[in-house]
Amino acid sequence: MSTAESIEKQTELNPGLVQALNAICAEQPYTVSWYVKDLVTGAQADRGGHVAYPSGSTRKTAILMAVLRAVHSGRLSLDEPIVYEERLRKNVMSGTFKYLTPGFTISLRDALVQMIIISDNVCTGMVLERITLGEINEFCQIVGMKDTVHRTNVPAPNMPIDHALDEVTVISATDQGLLYQAILKGAGNAEAAARIGCTMELCAFAIEVLSWQKLRNKISAMLPFDAKVAHKGGTGKRGRMDGGIVYRDGQPLYIITVYTDQVPVTMPDGLPGFYSAFTTMARLSRTCWDVLGAQAGRAA
Repeated sequence: MSTAESIEKQTELNPGLVQALNAICAEQPYTVSWYVKDLVTGAQADRGGHVAYPSGSTRKTAILMAVLRAVHSGRLSLDEPIVYEERLRKNVMSGTFKYLTPGFTISLRDALVQMIIISDNVCTGMVLERITLGEINEFCQIVGMKDTVHRTNVPAPNMPIDHALDEVTVISATDQGLLYQAILKGAGNAEAAARIGCTMELCAFAIEVLSWQKLRNKISAMLPFDAKVAHKGGTGKRGRMDGGIVYRDGQPLYIITVYTDQVPVTMPDGLPGFYSAFTTMARLSRTCWDVLGAQAGRAA
């Protein structure tokens, strides 16, 4: 059976792996939703995969791709110069640019890089002055992200921990998985890239930028230090989230996306809730690494 045939025929993820992932989630006093796709066999599974949760900065992967779509159409240029103005750091919570002296110029390309690899919200603001929420939502619909709605440019910093979903951008674990699949397919196939309004080169650039992620926690925390992980995490008032493509020996092994919600500030054992969410995501990804890596080794 060819690889293409196996991807078409095998749709259920290793049952033992699914059981192990769900057992990790069941240990937690908060909600954990995940989506996993085995990129060797095409098998996939999810836990609450179509439930929409606050996106945090995982939304920035879709923003990146919507911008690259606009670049391909000729509406935007990666070389466009952007001046860092004082107004851009107002109410910014994440990144490093807010600590820098305004007045210098960077390119749109570099603003995208900083938006992804350190989740810089000054740079996110720069980018979102050049792409509309309508364009981002249109891109998500093209990908098939039916549970996703981009509502705001930068969320209000003073939102309560129990804020409503309709106050923020929302994404489901399955939607985010579909997005990473579309990018990966586009990097290797011109027709797949064209379906999302990009080129193979732009999709490959997106994966490269996502693999430069400097915040190596969450899904990458328990993986070998040299493992390539093209991902984007996020921080929300209600939880933490992450997702991306994990490579092994230079080849894409699996896609994993994880969303946590209603994470307590302090866990019953006294440790911070965010630490528990980070550890849960790391454990889920490591379990996939071990099981799917061994499975791929046997099939080789």
